[in-house]
Amino acid sequence: MLEIPAGTIAYDERGSGPAIVMLASGAHDRHDYDELRALLPESLRTIAFDWPAHGESPPGSEPGTAMQLANVAEQVVEHLAPDGAIVLGNSVGGFSAARLAIRRPELVKGLVIVDGGGFAGAPPHVRAFCALMAKPRFLRAIYPAFSKRYMRSRTDADRRAQATGVATTRQDPGLRAVAELWRSFSSPEHDLRRQAGAITAPTLVIWGKRDPVIPIRLGRKIAQTIPSARLVELDSGHVPHTSEPQRFAAELLEFVGDVTAR
Repeated sequence: MLEIPAGTIAYDERGSGPAIVMLASGAHDRHDYDELRALLPESLRTIAFDWPAHGESPPGSEPGTAMQLANVAEQVVEHLAPDGAIVLGNSVGGFSAARLAIRRPELVKGLVIVDGGGFAGAPPHVRAFCALMAKPRFLRAIYPAFSKRYMRSRTDADRRAQATGVATTRQDPGLRAVAELWRSFSSPEHDLRRQAGAITAPTLVIWGKRDPVIPIRLGRKIAQTIPSARLVELDSGHVPHTSEPQRFAAELLEFVGDVTAR
């Protein structure tokens, strides 16, 4: 357990060497990365943690907005990898990783955005859906079908990740935390589009071509916006590292090699 200003965070680390900090999607936990981490060499230090009110982490000191999760990510990297790390994030984890690269570039040696949030804006239909998902009763009722749609499950890891999302949203504190997260997605602070061009870290964008929540066109747009970003498209839903861990690991290792060779 790690004590940071935002609260108590459950985490684990494996290996030694250059650090990779892995940030999960909302409603998910650090075990989304288990299969991927098993494919990486021990010469890499991988760190994964649970967001507040997710997995084994208790609720945090502040409401769990996307911006607060980004603050959590910043504090975790500061404490566990103060000399900087490759920061990899999925969904709201991708938002958190990108925001960290903008705010604290010295902490981000490389950036990996995986079906990341924060680049879609908030048109009326997005605001309306976020408002519905911010209602705990609606969120709990819809999440089993919603997670089935965004996961496009075909592997055991996919099915475990989907079950975790459903369990997290079944009752408090996870239910309340995920509702707070959805409420924050339509806020102006969640929009990184104008700032993305300022990212200087080497960037890998990995996207599931069948993601219905944050579609591939946004991944392509992000890759065009961030200087020198490279885009990889995988045949998966919203969580490609559970669907195609071997292909994901190969792309990640190539990127890590490029970053560490600089």
